[in-house]
Amino acid sequence: MEILKVENLTKIYGEYSNKVTALDHVSFSVEKGEFVAIVGASGSGKSTLLHLIGGVDRPTSGKVFIDGKDIFEFNDDKLAIFRRRQVGLIYQFYNLIPILNVEENITLPLSLDNRAVDNKVLSDLLDTLGLKSRKNHLPNELSGGQQQRTSIGRALITNPALILADEPTGNLDSKSSDEIVALLKKSNKELNQTIIMITHNMEIAKCADRIIKLEDGKIVEEE
Repeated sequence: MEILKVENLTKIYGEYSNKVTALDHVSFSVEKGEFVAIVGASGSGKSTLLHLIGGVDRPTSGKVFIDGKDIFEFNDDKLAIFRRRQVGLIYQFYNLIPILNVEENITLPLSLDNRAVDNKVLSDLLDTLGLKSRKNHLPNELSGGQQQRTSIGRALITNPALILADEPTGNLDSKSSDEIVALLKKSNKELNQTIIMITHNMEIAKCADRIIKLEDGKIVEEE
């Protein structure tokens, strides 16, 4: 079952002599439960692509369908709600709220949506993340790997249609990187989460089911 469809996605910044084409008519689709890695050099357009898929930015032209819905037909308010419910975002630098503890950071998307927390789901998730003993700790009391696991929990708590991970190991040492990749693979296989991950590390990319390579805003290879 197709969960994501990207059609002729184009993003142009600036105009005239300052015009930069960050994405150039990119098209591909992703099946539910698939783990896809997007790779490319700095400036290849991979972060722009991820932000457009996540509805964080709007394209110059082209379409993104998530679960059959054209996300850019929504106005900004409806898009924000859709993104909060259907897209889980994992950032390189965690983006945790410093005054909230681990449990509060993980459940933040539910709080913003005025939704009740399922305590069993939260407890199981903390177990999976290896954070149960740290659930009352603030971000500055955690290691980098623990902070990233917290951000993964925040992405998973709403059971979104799609998990988007932007260089999730880029700020971690090799041991923590291996733990995060193993956790993403576990989420993919055991929870059937569809994951799209940006990385510049080909060894990490090889953990995915499929690798899409971008160059100068275009798909140049799939394997």
